[in-house]
Amino acid sequence: MTQPTEHDSARTALMALRTEIGKVVVGQDAVVSGLVIALLCRGHVLLEGVPGVAKTLLVRTLAAALQLDFKRVQFTPDLMPGDVTGSLVYDARTAEFEFRAGPVFTNLLLADEINRTPPKTQAALLEAMEERQVSLDGEPRALPDPFIVAATQNPIEYEGTYQLPEAQLDRFLVKLNVPLPPRDQEIAILDRHARGFDPRDLSAVRPVAGPAELAAAREAVRQVLVGDEVLGYIVDIVGATRHSPSLQLGVSPRGATALLSTSRAWAWLSGRSYVTPDDVKAMARPTLRHRVALRPEAELEGASADGVIEGILAAVQVPR
Repeated sequence: MTQPTEHDSARTALMALRTEIGKVVVGQDAVVSGLVIALLCRGHVLLEGVPGVAKTLLVRTLAAALQLDFKRVQFTPDLMPGDVTGSLVYDARTAEFEFRAGPVFTNLLLADEINRTPPKTQAALLEAMEERQVSLDGEPRALPDPFIVAATQNPIEYEGTYQLPEAQLDRFLVKLNVPLPPRDQEIAILDRHARGFDPRDLSAVRPVAGPAELAAAREAVRQVLVGDEVLGYIVDIVGATRHSPSLQLGVSPRGATALLSTSRAWAWLSGRSYVTPDDVKAMARPTLRHRVALRPEAELEGASADGVIEGILAAVQVPR
């Protein structure tokens, strides 16, 4: 099956993102791929990593390379829902209330340290993430398209944080772990800074794609074929998480549809018009790791969500 020409050019443009982002951020190719897949699937991303691994810089650079409107919100314990979604403000000149849009009205919203704000403010994002609208005073207001939330959280610091509820975690399409760089990449980072690199200056980043290319890419992903045997493979993997002795919470049907979407996007980025079991395997960990909950005894034994999913992938029969 031959992809239309515009779909090929859209794929080429999105693959060029790695080169452009590499002008500012060293390494992190896997995270860049995850962010691109989220854009293709109209999903949201949870980035987890220790401070100082360029999570914020990565998202800012992605927005610049895709010509997307970008806004950042630093989540703090005193942040109110209206600070994110916007609020009605009384105008004395007209004696009427007017709506002042919050930072959520953008293409790419960076929710920095999302687990530092109370549940009430976290909940303000739920409607925006799921319905892509904000309701205020009974009136829904549509968000721009594309719209994705890229939220960050620190994996080791728990004091002063609020654990994200399962309902909100399930609304993130993927959870991407942002690792510390290996020695050679860290030397390259230091070399750039020694030569005067300024992370606030993104002038070197060239826009490689825009809304038109992104729309064409999304349409191409929707046309990727998925055989019945692959659908059954996804269901078997998800079902195995619900019966795993190491997990107290398995993957919901929403998680199964998410794995289907990310597998199709990965197949398209790989240059194919159909999904293989290897595509499902490639996307299983980032798509499912935040949708499962370990049993306390499994945690005490040193188990991890990724390890359990890896074991399930090894145990579930792969269709031929």
